[in-house]
Amino acid sequence: MKTAFRWLLSAVFMVQIYVMMAVFGLVFAPWALVSPRGARMACRTYAGYVLWCARWMLGLRTEVRGPIPTEEVIIAAKHQSFLDILIIFHATPAAKFIMKRELLWTPIIGIYAKRLGCVPVNRGKKGNAIARMVKDVAAEFSDPGQLVIYPQGTRVAPGADKPYKIGTGVLYAALEQPCVPAATNVGLFWPRTGILRKPGLAVVEFLPSIAPGLERNAFMATLEEQVESHSDKLMQEAGFTRDGISQHG
Repeated sequence: MKTAFRWLLSAVFMVQIYVMMAVFGLVFAPWALVSPRGARMACRTYAGYVLWCARWMLGLRTEVRGPIPTEEVIIAAKHQSFLDILIIFHATPAAKFIMKRELLWTPIIGIYAKRLGCVPVNRGKKGNAIARMVKDVAAEFSDPGQLVIYPQGTRVAPGADKPYKIGTGVLYAALEQPCVPAATNVGLFWPRTGILRKPGLAVVEFLPSIAPGLERNAFMATLEEQVESHSDKLMQEAGFTRDGISQHG
């Protein structure tokens, strides 16, 4: 009975946050179309609304740990679900994401992503995609902020292994900016697929920045070790271990 109620509550929660995405998008549209500040305010307000609803509807609390990046940096983050996007965007002053090019054609999301200066990438030919990504990021320098990239390229379930893509290392070398690794455990509560959402404490942790200038392979090794080890710690804190045994309910 308890599980069935959670499923129902999760379904209601998911339906209403997507309805409200459309509402927020339409209400803020006049301001967003004339000013990127309007688009950012719309998205930050929406993110705050979803985090608030998750807390009182689902018992799903969120927490940000570590120094929040406010300067012009790369944030290389573990990506487990839509929730970590919301937490990072709500916490940082000027986040813009490297995103799949197909999302530009998504109603509301695509329009706002353009206004925020998000950088679309093509998942096609690897070399061309990376070169285009660096070029497109450089074009956004007129509007500085925190550039968020997901080194594994997609959402990854807790405990699953997926290689880190070299594109993050190429970008790190090209931009010559500090890189802030970010760990998370959000996938334990808000999985990348399905409807069920669970109560608990979902955390995004910003880790000490990696200074520019490291050789690419050394950078990638450092980044992966930092993000994975700290994500494992956050998941263990919530009762999950990589062998699949979880105390979390």
